[in-house]
Amino acid sequence: MTPLLTALQATTVEALPEDAANTAADAARAVTAGAAGDNSLNLLTLVLHASIPVQLVMLLLLFGSIASWVIIFRKKRVLDRAAREADQFEERFWSGAELSKLYAGSTERNRDISGLEAIFEAGFREFSRLRQRRGADSRMQLEGAQRAMRATGSREIDGLEHNLEFLANVGSISPYVGLFGTVWGIMISFQGLANMKEATIATVAPGISEALVATAMGLFAAIPAVWAYNRFATKVERIAVRYDAFSEEFSSILQRQVDEV
Repeated sequence: MTPLLTALQATTVEALPEDAANTAADAARAVTAGAAGDNSLNLLTLVLHASIPVQLVMLLLLFGSIASWVIIFRKKRVLDRAAREADQFEERFWSGAELSKLYAGSTERNRDISGLEAIFEAGFREFSRLRQRRGADSRMQLEGAQRAMRATGSREIDGLEHNLEFLANVGSISPYVGLFGTVWGIMISFQGLANMKEATIATVAPGISEALVATAMGLFAAIPAVWAYNRFATKVERIAVRYDAFSEEFSSILQRQVDEV
């Protein structure tokens, strides 16, 4: 035993060459990077590897999302313009200008009117027409102007509400469409396990990940649509109340004109 121990003590351990050490470190870093790259989330790969029904669901949700954003931007511009035009017309109306001059300005050629100005134009036109007719009493004149303003106000509100129904449908249906794609993808994944003797989480994980993308896309399409619908519906309701209030105030002005005659 003593000669063996002496020989081991006398043996010196030689260090690895510097190049070899660097090579080993690089290899370890490469393995770590490869493992991290394999575990990273690549949405495009998941979509391309999904089954045909799931891809169709994703395509439908993508179309719904794009259409929703187009409507959102357009509707915001329309509602902002309606509120701005209402402010401008009310400023002119309550500035003390004569109704005949306001009506003449509203009926100029090649001039597109909307909102409060269209309601005013319709009411004053009908009031003036009935006033020139023989046998039309003051009550008939006022009621005719009110009917004209209600009809025009309804058309204006219908125009502002245009495409809001689409936003509501996208917001309510998209999560269920995405859930359908997820359920279908999971069914396909588990059906593929029937032909395997040994099933692990690594075998099922890719298919489930592809299916869950459909649910994520459904939520991505639904959340902005629901938010925009609630916001725009509130704005339309406020504008509708504003139109009704103006119609009532204008009717009072017409009533005073009738009483003065």
